[in-house]
Amino acid sequence: MPVFLWASQTVLLAGINDNIDTIKSLMHRLLGLRIKPYYLHQCDPIVGSSHFRVPVSKGIEIIQGLHGHTTGYAVPTYMIDAPGGGGKVPMMPNYIAGRDGDELLLKNYQGAICRYYDPL
Repeated sequence: MPVFLWASQTVLLAGINDNIDTIKSLMHRLLGLRIKPYYLHQCDPIVGSSHFRVPVSKGIEIIQGLHGHTTGYAVPTYMIDAPGGGGKVPMMPNYIAGRDGDELLLKNYQGAICRYYDPL
């Protein structure tokens, strides 16, 4: 198990780090410095930041593009700081495709459906 000296928080910014390759490269460089990529934050809707804001769907797409294509250590948790003191809320891709009786249908990082025995 790696020993991390620090944890990082990164803000997702349009035109700067809003694509999978850039985020993946950044996360790998952080790991090389023994810094754990901890959070990827959605840019808060504050005055003057609209040109930096990325749709939440794009952030989820980036996280989904990291899963299965790099080490889990390099995948931060995508977070929105909910307004009004709502706290940090994780934004995750939905990998549950449904249920078939006692089996949960899971969609993996390649889009393949897998069955997982999960009796109700």
